[in-house]
Amino acid sequence: MTSLDAPAPVPGVHVEPPRLPEGRLAALTLAALLVTGGLMGSINLVVQGVLRDGAGRWVYGATMLGLLALGATIAVRGRVGARHTFWLVLLGDLTYLAVVLCIHDPLRYATPLMLLFPSLVAAWFLDPRQLGVHMVVTAAVCVAALWPSYDSAVGLGVQVGVSAGTLNAAALGVAVLRRRVQRLLAATETLTRLDPLTGLHNRRFLVEQAPRLWRQARREGIQVTAMVLDLDHFKRLNDQFGHAVGDQVLGAVADALRTTVRPADVLARTGGEELVVLGLVADPGEGHQLGERLRAAVSAGRTADGYGVTASVGLAVARPQDGEDPIAALWRLVDRADAAMYDAKRRGRDRVAVAAPATRAPRPEPTTA
Repeated sequence: MTSLDAPAPVPGVHVEPPRLPEGRLAALTLAALLVTGGLMGSINLVVQGVLRDGAGRWVYGATMLGLLALGATIAVRGRVGARHTFWLVLLGDLTYLAVVLCIHDPLRYATPLMLLFPSLVAAWFLDPRQLGVHMVVTAAVCVAALWPSYDSAVGLGVQVGVSAGTLNAAALGVAVLRRRVQRLLAATETLTRLDPLTGLHNRRFLVEQAPRLWRQARREGIQVTAMVLDLDHFKRLNDQFGHAVGDQVLGAVADALRTTVRPADVLARTGGEELVVLGLVADPGEGHQLGERLRAAVSAGRTADGYGVTASVGLAVARPQDGEDPIAALWRLVDRADAAMYDAKRRGRDRVAVAAPATRAPRPEPTTA
């Protein structure tokens, strides 16, 4: 089989990369960290000699209570936006600074490693620009928090460099890892929608696009068309020239169709030498014109060695009905187009056949007792 380094997508069809439910994930993560930090920090309220007496103790207690309340609120809400996440990360940085100002010995009871929590959250949930702002704020907070504990500027600089450098390096490493994971997930998700031989989309993608097409057709008052293309005498070509040539012919057909379908149409290989095109048309006549274009494109397509085939095309159209299941309706439409394709085969191949309009079952008459 031929290999494809970079399968080409169907023109005009945008595939969203997979996304984590980051709104809820960020909310639950932040809520857990805030509540955990509030509970752990509250222990200092009962430990003698940690907090400054007077206002320092009250400010510290209010800060811990605020963390618990904020965490509970976010957990109940269950969602937080990217902008709110950014401000909550900065709040975590400032909370550490408030803690430092309320205790006697910051180096002993409030190590800068406490900033690891907001740093990791920032690395995972913030965009590069926001992460850069957070890294600058981290360094500034470390300077402000450690300043009273050092008489020497050199000692302060070394400690700030080690603490802020460690925190920012960890954040940067996690951010790079996260983006690498996202790229791999996006590539994997894309490959699950592609046929590896032709680079066309597969049955899964066809099913995923059905609800979108059905909604658009109902909104615009137009019809959905399905065209089933089956390559003529493809088994004979494989038997006579080998499967390598057959694979090359499939690739040539895919290239020809890819450049012929309209931007909004969905082109997929559903198996073997059968392909399906799904699109929107105003009437069956427009669908027939498109079917003829596809048939001509297949007939004109050739491999580098001059091999080619023709295709029999079956076409069916339907007007989506309110309340119907788009997936079930899709396969009913494809079945009708498939039957029309076999009619084209019987009539001599290399032609387009249009399925008869679908008949709707009559509604049962109401019965009277």
